[in-house]
Amino acid sequence: MARAPRAPRAPRHDADAGGPAELVEAKAAVRQRVWDALREQKLARFPGAHGRIPNVVGAEAAAERLRGTEVWQRARTLKCNPDAAQWPVRQRALSDGKTVYMAVPRLAEEHPFFLLDPEHLADTPRKASSIKGASRSAHPVPVEDLEPVDLVVTGCVAVAEDGARLGKGGGFSDLEFAVASRAGLVAADTPVVTTVHEQQIVAPGEIPVTDHDVRLDLLVTPDRVVTCTREPRHPGRIDWDELTEEKIATIPLLRRLRAADAE
Repeated sequence: MARAPRAPRAPRHDADAGGPAELVEAKAAVRQRVWDALREQKLARFPGAHGRIPNVVGAEAAAERLRGTEVWQRARTLKCNPDAAQWPVRQRALSDGKTVYMAVPRLAEEHPFFLLDPEHLADTPRKASSIKGASRSAHPVPVEDLEPVDLVVTGCVAVAEDGARLGKGGGFSDLEFAVASRAGLVAADTPVVTTVHEQQIVAPGEIPVTDHDVRLDLLVTPDRVVTCTREPRHPGRIDWDELTEEKIATIPLLRRLRAADAE
């Protein structure tokens, strides 16, 4: 009897993560379990679930359901992650006339956000909101030039109804929130939402959290909207003690902010 193919071990994005090793490993175990389940049930689109924010079947339906929420309808400006999983969200935001700030992948540039203005797009909202298309329709902007946002959209590997979330391990979503909070662009009550598949939802308490982890207000699937029962959110802050020198060295904005803090 032929053996079933072994589930791949996902590349680790948390190699430069700070904090207690046991917490890092506990989070990695939850990610791996969710990635494995998405693969086994054939719910992740090319190139697969492992090692990334998975682009799941039903992403468009979840984006459309988010579009019907009150927080979406009130929002004029969004900050959104650049992953393919939230491409349908970015597309609908531009189609609805909303301004979108999209993080540069891994915050790797001196100007770490793309500005997508629905009034000045070189292509259709669908093409302009893709990672590749943003190079034609968006322009990089420094944090200082961003305006306050009404809604934060984040990509997730795993989520729980208590508002806990896991990205792919690099910590960039929490960093983006901390940087934006420091600059006055998001507040403690700015809604944070995500779109996921039901298979990405785990039981409350399964996702280990720390004080600086950003919790969700809403999680949206193709079938339902869940209002999370999270604790009050503290203003985002950069926890320098939990950032490794390796991570700071790869992010120009962090180098600049730390230098400013040292003055």
